Amino acid sequence: MSPAAPPSPPQPSRATPSPVSPSPSPAPTGSALPSPGARLLDWRVRFGALALIWGFSFLFIKVGTEGFAPFQVTFGRLLFGTAVLAVALVVKRDRLPRGARVWGHLMVAAFLLNALPFSLFAYAELTIPSTLAGICNATTPLWGMLLSLVALSEDRPTRVRAAGLGIGFMGVLTVLGAWQGFSGLDVTGTALALLASFSYAVGWIYVRRTLSDAGVSHLSLAGSQVGLATLQLAVVTPLFTSMPESVEVVPLLAVIALGALGTGYAMLLQYGVVAEVGPTTASMVTYFIPVIATAAGVAVLGEQLTWNTPVGAVIVLAGAALTQTRTSRRKATGGPHLNAREAPPSRVGAHPAGAERVDTRDATLAAASAPLHTPASRGAGPGPEAQTGQLAAEAHP
Repeated sequence: MSPAAPPSPPQPSRATPSPVSPSPSPAPTGSALPSPGARLLDWRVRFGALALIWGFSFLFIKVGTEGFAPFQVTFGRLLFGTAVLAVALVVKRDRLPRGARVWGHLMVAAFLLNALPFSLFAYAELTIPSTLAGICNATTPLWGMLLSLVALSEDRPTRVRAAGLGIGFMGVLTVLGAWQGFSGLDVTGTALALLASFSYAVGWIYVRRTLSDAGVSHLSLAGSQVGLATLQLAVVTPLFTSMPESVEVVPLLAVIALGALGTGYAMLLQYGVVAEVGPTTASMVTYFIPVIATAAGVAVLGEQLTWNTPVGAVIVLAGAALTQTRTSRRKATGGPHLNAREAPPSRVGAHPAGAERVDTRDATLAAASAPLHTPASRGAGPGPEAQTGQLAAEAHP
């Protein structure tokens, strides 16, 4: 879920951590660059709106499950998200991906980054508060780093990143109250939320390895992926649920907001922010999501908050931040060079003026987020849907 950028001559690119965007690629027809009108609002305003939308997504899930079955909540959010992205594709005159191979990989990505984690979060919030779900979503970068050690041979952890991984999981144990034997905690619901974050991490690595050279815009891949996830839920939902006897207005509005804002419009917002200020700055939204999710759950839903929840959340975010750090390596002569963790020259591009560069592998460590996570890695994905290579973070809920 990052914008495409015009090509530039090959040059060394310093590895920069970002759970929002991978390295840029040549801009195809219909590239998801922001329109002039999108910059009428300062990027800080759009950044804040993005953090609020993704932070409130967990509240929307909670409210939605009060009137609909979890699969119905997931189907609704995907349906309305697809509608928003479809309109954007038409307005920008973008084209859909071509080739059975690309669509096959998108089908898998849609399951790992949308259908599965969205459904898991919906089921998890039947028994756990939205605050806890939002914090669990912040663990995506931790899972991403852990998995990348196995799946990506070029990834080797530094001591700082390894320490961040350990600190992050210590934060998880703090949130869960491990010293109390997890008393008062719904183990199943918490496990489902953590599994959803794990699914984001697996999805980002899959996208990194299969869709990094799809040759179409990120908007096209994102819209196609979310559309495929909608079809997957359209098949599954009738098999496990029945039509609700009545439709309550508040849960329905929550599902519409979750899809149209959190899964559709937020992706478009993120495109613009990344294009204007670069992926490193845009990725900072990851760290606001659990804070906003916690504040919304306590203030709006009246959820209880014990001391270990916010303290553990801070530790998780600190660990996640450390796992995204990179060390700059230079030759003995003092000149820059590409090391194993940097993108090869043939894959280096440039963002619009002022934007930072980031290597393609960084996209696999997305999170946040993405929460509900979002598409990345020159491919697709969600954020809280953070997700992320992309926000992280679903990194997108």
